[in-house]
Amino acid sequence: MSTPAAPPPRGQARRIAVQVLTVLGGLLIVAALVVPNDLNLLTPWAFPRIPVEALVGFGLVLLLPARARRVVAVIAGILLALLTIIKITDMGFIVAFERPFDLVTDWSFFGPAFGLLEDSAGHAGAVAAVIGIAVLAVGFAVALVFASLRLTKLAAGHRTTAFRTLAVLSVIWLVCAVFGLQFAENQPLAARTTASLAYHDAVQVGQEIKDEKAFAQESSVDAYRNTAPDQLLTALHGKNVLLVFVESYGRVAVQDSDIAPKVDAVLDSGTASLRAAGFDARSGFLTSSTTGGGSWLAHSTLETGLWINNQKRYTTVTSSDRLTMASAFRHAGWRTVNDQPANFADWPEGEFYDYSQRYDFRSIGYKGPGFGYASMPDQFAMAQFQQAELAKPGHPPVMGEIDLVSSHWPWAPLPRMVGWNELGDGSIFGPMPAQGKTTGEVWSDPAKVRAAYGDSIVYSLDTLISYLRTYGDDNTVLLFLGDHQPNTAVTGGEGAGRDVPISIVAKDPAVLQAISGWNWQPGLHPGPQAPVWPMSDFRDRFFAAYSPKSP
Repeated sequence: MSTPAAPPPRGQARRIAVQVLTVLGGLLIVAALVVPNDLNLLTPWAFPRIPVEALVGFGLVLLLPARARRVVAVIAGILLALLTIIKITDMGFIVAFERPFDLVTDWSFFGPAFGLLEDSAGHAGAVAAVIGIAVLAVGFAVALVFASLRLTKLAAGHRTTAFRTLAVLSVIWLVCAVFGLQFAENQPLAARTTASLAYHDAVQVGQEIKDEKAFAQESSVDAYRNTAPDQLLTALHGKNVLLVFVESYGRVAVQDSDIAPKVDAVLDSGTASLRAAGFDARSGFLTSSTTGGGSWLAHSTLETGLWINNQKRYTTVTSSDRLTMASAFRHAGWRTVNDQPANFADWPEGEFYDYSQRYDFRSIGYKGPGFGYASMPDQFAMAQFQQAELAKPGHPPVMGEIDLVSSHWPWAPLPRMVGWNELGDGSIFGPMPAQGKTTGEVWSDPAKVRAAYGDSIVYSLDTLISYLRTYGDDNTVLLFLGDHQPNTAVTGGEGAGRDVPISIVAKDPAVLQAISGWNWQPGLHPGPQAPVWPMSDFRDRFFAAYSPKSP
C-alpha cells in the first residue's frame, strides 16, 4: 500500500499562493486596461494585447523611490478602476443611446434607470441591486490597488529583470503600432484603449464648457419673443390642438425593417378609415436630438425650437424665459395642459412650459395594472384627457401635450384595445399582463424583441386612430410624432439615424392648407422621400404657418 504524498510545506504553499495572486493581479490590470468600452468590440481578441499604459506606468514606478512608488501605485489602481467603470457605463449607453456616457451631462439618466429597475424588480430589489453594484465597484477598486502594489513591489525587487522585460515589450509595442498589427478589426496589438478613453473624456469636458457659451448665444435669438399674443396662432383659433408624443416611434418602425410592413399597414388603413370619417392628414420626418432614450430632450427641442441634446442644455433652457409652443398657445388664449401618465412625482420644469394644468399618474385615477414601464395603457391616458378637458360643455380651446408610453422599452407585456365606454377606472385591464408575453420571453430572441416593439407601436397608433374616430370633431387637430428611435436592440445600431415620423390630422381643410408649403406627404404614412427637418426647426415653422400676421 503506497504512502499518501505529503502536503507541501507551509512556506512553499504560501509562495505558490503569492505567485498565483501575482499572476491574477497582472491579468486583472491588463484586462482592465485593454477592455473596450463598446460591447461590439468585447471579443476574446480584445485581451491578448499590450497596453501602452502598463508600459509607461511600470517604467515610471521603477524610477521612483519606495514611498513615492507606493503612492503612485495606489492612485493608479484607483484611477484604473474609475476608468474601467466608465467603460462599462459606456457599454450601456452605446447600446441604449448609440453614444458613450457623457461625464458632464449624463448623470440625470441614472434616476430614470433606477425607476426602470424598480418597475422590474420592485423598490427593495432595485435598492439591493444598487448596493450590490456599489460593493462590486469598491471591491474591484481594492483588487486593482492591491494588484498594482504587488506588481510594483515585485518589479522593484527585480529591477534589472523588470527593465529588460519592459524594454522588450516596448519594442514589440512600437513594431506593432508602426505596422498596424492586429488580431481582429479595431483590436490593435499595440493597445492604448484606456489612454484614448481618458483623452476623449478630457476633451469632452472642454467641449461641454465651450458648448455652454455657444448655447447661451444661440438661445438668446428668438424671432417670436416679442410677438403680440393676438398675432400668435391665429389660424388655429377655436381648435383643440393635441400634441402627442409616441414613445420610441422612429423611422425604423415605418421603413427598411422587418417591423415596417405591420406598422405601415396600420398607418395605411388608418388613413383610409379617418378619411371615411372626414379627416385628412399630412406626414413627414423630424430628426430628433436624442436616440434610444432621453425623451425630455426631444420634447424640449420641439417646444423651444432649440437643439437640446444633453442635460446641461435642458437645465439651461428650462431655467430661462424661452417661448415654448405651450406658452405661445397660453398667451394666445388657449388652456394649456400637460399629461404625463408615467410620471409619479412633481415636475418642476412644468413651470417653464407654462401649462395651465398638469396631470400625472397621481391625478389620472387609474386603478388597473402596469404594463412593463408603462403605468397605464395609452388608451386610458387618452380617455382620461378627453373626459377631464374636452368633455366639459363650453370649455375654452385646449392645447394639450400628452406623452404616451405603452411603446416604451421593454415592450412586454402589452395591453389590448377595449371599448372606450368600457374603460371605467382601468380595472378591465387587470387580467391582461398575465395573458401577455413576459419580458423574459420577449428578450430571449432579438427577433422577438423587434416584433414586440412593432406590436407596441401598432397598439399606440391604433389608440390614436380610434380616439379620433370616437371623439374627434371639426375642431380637433392632432399632431403626433415619435420622440426618438428605439434602442439598438431594435435599430441594429450605427446607421439607423435619428429620424422620427410626424403627422398632422384634422377635419378642417384650412388646417392642412396652412402647411401646404411644407410639402409633407398625404396620409399618416411618410414615405422615403418625405421631407426631413431637424426637430429644432419645427417650432418656428409651425408658428409661421399658423401665425400669418407674425414676423
